[in-house]
Amino acid sequence: MRPTQAAFPATRFRRARQSASIRALTRENTLSVGDLIWPVFVRSGDGIIEPIPSMPGVFRRSVDKIAEAAREAADLGIPAICIFPYTGPEERTADCAGAWDPDNHANRAIRAIKKAAPELAIMTDVALDTYNINGHDGFVENGEIVNDKTVQALVKMAMAQAEAGADIIGPSDMMDGRIGAIRSALEGGGHQNVMILSYAAKYASGFYGPFRDAVGASGALTGDKKTYQMDPANTNEALRLIERDLREGADMVMVKPGMPYLDICTRVKDRFGAPTFAYQVSGEYAMIRAAADHGWIDGDTVMLESLMAFKRAGCDGVLSYFAPQAARLLNQR
Repeated sequence: MRPTQAAFPATRFRRARQSASIRALTRENTLSVGDLIWPVFVRSGDGIIEPIPSMPGVFRRSVDKIAEAAREAADLGIPAICIFPYTGPEERTADCAGAWDPDNHANRAIRAIKKAAPELAIMTDVALDTYNINGHDGFVENGEIVNDKTVQALVKMAMAQAEAGADIIGPSDMMDGRIGAIRSALEGGGHQNVMILSYAAKYASGFYGPFRDAVGASGALTGDKKTYQMDPANTNEALRLIERDLREGADMVMVKPGMPYLDICTRVKDRFGAPTFAYQVSGEYAMIRAAADHGWIDGDTVMLESLMAFKRAGCDGVLSYFAPQAARLLNQR
């Protein structure tokens, strides 16, 4: 039983706040550079760094510039980078064959990063939305996003990424059964050491808008993703999904979005104890950045406070577009 707290004045909570050194000694959670994964966007071309209007300070980069960004991340001490491809309308097809092309932007970026920063872990995204003519994460047939046929394509996509040198596969599609299928293919294909970070609890959220701009999916998307992404009202379902994906072979699990779903992060970590990550998604980033750019908040303070919230909720790490900015500040401490 927890001991009874002595009454005031024997107990003065302010004693533990009186100086920076005392606050450091009594701090319950810490945020470090090692907690960060940096999501980056890769596009075609050469020598390109292209601003994304809805995400100030975030860019689409050609493969050569992605390699430079990876070297920057490694020098800052960021342990992992996550690759998302931008594709224009002319690169999208109904059969999504570009998703498993060994020479697509993402796979070329994996190989370039391995040369530029071999110590950096490379995470990928597995979903068809950036290659799909209609912007969905799966094949669409007669208005339905079909599951099993999509899983077969996701396996081919994951294998192409593993063969390019990816360290962590990140299925973000929310199709049923894809973790088991991908794990089986990786084992059978000689990629036993490739990890799976499953987007196991990914909600049908309004916070993804700027991301869809970043990958070129906004104009392509027809309808919504509510038949395969989670209902924001549900919590117990998230635990069932996490349990299923861990049983199918996921090494780590993801909650997405991040801050609006901190309660899910806590429940997942408390229940399973598995490595648990959250994605501070584009809409979260854009809100903080816009408020900071207008002078309404102290951007650095709020950014670090928002990242600490994930640690407090039990996350082992977080994907954040703030990663380089946060790393520079943390390295100064």
